[in-house]
Amino acid sequence: MNIQSLTANIQGMLDRDKHRLFVARLLKQHPAVALLGARQVGKTTLARELFAASKQGTWFDCEDPRDLARLENPMLALEGLRGLVVIDEIQRRPELFPSLRVLVDRRPLRARFLLLGSASGDLLHQSSESLAGRIAYHELSGFNLGEVGPNRLADLWLRGGFPRSFTARTLSTSASWRREFIRTFLERDLAQLGLRIASKSLERFWTMLAHLHGQLLNWSELGRSMSVNDNTVRGYCDALEQTFMVRQLRPWHENLRKRVVKSPKLYLRDSGLLHSLLDIGNRRELERHPKLGASFEGFAIEQITQHLGARDNECFFWRTHSGAELDLLIVRGGERLGFEVKYTDSPKVTPSMRNAQADLKLERIEVLHAGAESFELAPRIRARSIRELC
Repeated sequence: MNIQSLTANIQGMLDRDKHRLFVARLLKQHPAVALLGARQVGKTTLARELFAASKQGTWFDCEDPRDLARLENPMLALEGLRGLVVIDEIQRRPELFPSLRVLVDRRPLRARFLLLGSASGDLLHQSSESLAGRIAYHELSGFNLGEVGPNRLADLWLRGGFPRSFTARTLSTSASWRREFIRTFLERDLAQLGLRIASKSLERFWTMLAHLHGQLLNWSELGRSMSVNDNTVRGYCDALEQTFMVRQLRPWHENLRKRVVKSPKLYLRDSGLLHSLLDIGNRRELERHPKLGASFEGFAIEQITQHLGARDNECFFWRTHSGAELDLLIVRGGERLGFEVKYTDSPKVTPSMRNAQADLKLERIEVLHAGAESFELAPRIRARSIRELC
């Protein structure tokens, strides 16, 4: 690949220094680093910056037939390389992982490998088996508030965090990009990832999930709506989760006296794609839509998890059958962080917050809201403006 083409910047792209520096640090500490994230989220652009800064390197694109031909014999193609070796869309060539294990175990270490992947499930499975203890992972999400700033909060929520959607010159251009992304993702990208699901069926299912955004998943009801069995709709949902399109927020339960809900909650991870699937075209339509509160809740949860660097296996919600609930619980070691999300500028303490505080033994609850000010609501309960996540 031509160095000049690698160093060319995408017009309007925002600087992602935090991610670039973090991945650069991981590459110094580990022989292999996997950079994971949705299609079109900016992985290749970030890798280009790292590649351009390296003194020596080689780039492989597993969607390029010429590079695929070069990788037919992995050891022959890779063993003589030096510096930074980037392999883009590696989930398309899982047979590379055994060869990578041999190469990263060589001493002296001649090359470090940056592996870009658009599907978490298959990639993590392959790498965990072949590169256990040798590879580090970093997930690249769409733009967040810390990158765009508080003045672009409304745009980020409406358009979502995909770089080309957020940086589009007009709202209509952004909406057109998102519609085309959805079409291409369903018709081509999933098939390239080995997920053989009819695009029309998955489009209908994805749209159905958009209307369930922020609600508990009922597999039987979804199956009846799609005229398929429970296992089939679970497979559809897993496909969208593995490609970073949806989040299944798991319920938190332990030995409590109260009966708790044990079904997952469903969120579309990108608010812009959610709005496209719900046919929401502008801020006025969003403000009048019945999913307004749920949209803000999902948007806020993504901002919190990115701000704190929380992994999927650290994120939960909590709800009892008596009605007490907590929108987001992050469990990290012995620490528990509780969050409620309210689309208002004047949140109030609720009995649910008190119950969550007592039952989950939370030191503090943060009530993330849409207003501009942060203030104490009660002992150990603080109303926090979402703008503070910048």
